[in-house]
Amino acid sequence: MYLVKTPQFIQTLFPNFIWKIPTEEKVIYLTFDDGPIPEVTPWVLETLQEVEAKATFFCVGDNVRKNPEVLDAVLEAGHAVGSHTFHHLNGWGTENIRYFHDVRKGARIAKTELFRPPYGRLTRRQAQFLQRHYDIVMWDVLSADFDANMSGEKCFQNVIEHTQPGSIIVFHDSLKAETQLKYALPRVLDYYGSMGYQFEPITRQVLEMSTPVRYSA
Repeated sequence: MYLVKTPQFIQTLFPNFIWKIPTEEKVIYLTFDDGPIPEVTPWVLETLQEVEAKATFFCVGDNVRKNPEVLDAVLEAGHAVGSHTFHHLNGWGTENIRYFHDVRKGARIAKTELFRPPYGRLTRRQAQFLQRHYDIVMWDVLSADFDANMSGEKCFQNVIEHTQPGSIIVFHDSLKAETQLKYALPRVLDYYGSMGYQFEPITRQVLEMSTPVRYSA
């Protein structure tokens, strides 16, 4: 089960996570999880480049290890990079020490302090520890492109029905999501581009506009 729009009460439960960027300007933040892979990520980069859009790629460390040249292309194009663990682990089903080591390994190979937990799943203890060391970036809009039962059109509608200025939107540069992604992403770019929106990466400057995410518990 998943929610296309992250409810406000969930965001309130974890106020030290980044759910969206507070702004009234026409800016949204596209993010891509699970890459980088040569089969999909280069297409994403080309599609973004066509409209001069920037994004943030939350990379699985093992994919970075296998495809360093694809990560280099992401960085050379001016996009931001975050970690998505090394082995795409589910925090709810992983012992804490193993999970912490996997997060650290993923962050080191991607050379980033941004972190997004796979499936958005962290225990409270994991969250308390990790947010001392990383900026934990979640989302408020899920395209659901990973869902094989979801049409590309529905993924597009999921985005345009829920996105607001400052929204953080999740897509996936993965084989599982490829068909839905290739339908929905160009339409999202066209839709918001026609309304004058900018697509920006999540940078340190951007994070300074949001809720502080590091504290000592």
